[in-house]
Amino acid sequence: MSDLLKQGLTWLSQQRTNHMASLVQYQRAGQTPITVQATFGRTEYDITDGAGASLQTHVVDFLILASDLADLHPPQRGDVILANHHQYEVLDLPGDGSWRWSDPYHTTLRIHTKDIGPPGSSL
Repeated sequence: MSDLLKQGLTWLSQQRTNHMASLVQYQRAGQTPITVQATFGRTEYDITDGAGASLQTHVVDFLILASDLADLHPPQRGDVILANHHQYEVLDLPGDGSWRWSDPYHTTLRIHTKDIGPPGSSL
């Protein structure tokens, strides 16, 4: 018997990519950027400062099929995603790293980023 849950999740992932995603450019330093479909997401987390104060914040996530990243898998800190006329830099999220699997069958990556502004801006 085939794994119906895996088939259903694969179908849903493909539907998300086909109908809820936008084309983005994914680039690693020194390599040619590739164009992939990505869905915007968000991860919320708490930061505790040296005085013990807690701050809630979030990062911008991109959900991308692992197969679409090809040779650029796994995502690395410092990689850049260009989407909607903004650059998003892959960062390490405490306790989560720069990415995590978004599903139990390891088909979709959830890549954590921060908005670093429009291309060509100096921050």
